[in-house]
Amino acid sequence: MNLRLELGIELEVTEEEREAISSLEKALQAAADFEELPPVEVAVTIVDNEKIHQLNREYRGIDRPTDVLSFPLWEPDEEWVIDEEEEGVMLGDIVISLPKAKEQAAEYGHTLARELGFLAVHGFLHLLGYDHETEQEEKEMFSRQEEILSRIGLQR
Repeated sequence: MNLRLELGIELEVTEEEREAISSLEKALQAAADFEELPPVEVAVTIVDNEKIHQLNREYRGIDRPTDVLSFPLWEPDEEWVIDEEEEGVMLGDIVISLPKAKEQAAEYGHTLARELGFLAVHGFLHLLGYDHETEQEEKEMFSRQEEILSRIGLQR
């Protein structure tokens, strides 16, 4: 296990939602394995639309809720230093809107677990420096996401 997940849930969730959220660690571990990373730490926070809207406005200047935000704690060109006393390299924070994830799961006709897995892996890849600003970048990032998710049975 080369991933340590710190999970925070900032809203009330049903048992079904909690079960779907519990699949996040498996998805993120699959992403860390796929990327062949040293031990890493990631913080994931599940929030409502109001909170993610506030963060999106504050940090990206976009005045609307979104599905996932990533806040990397290192630059892609930085060398990774693993502190022996820590659990691994702290990559950063991922914030996911549970209401948006539920809405998108219904819209795309798949499970909430699949949508949360997709958003977590998407955010994780952003922490690693992947982006989708160009068509080529988008193709690379999205094919990585689908490969990771298919390895744990969360394909569309």
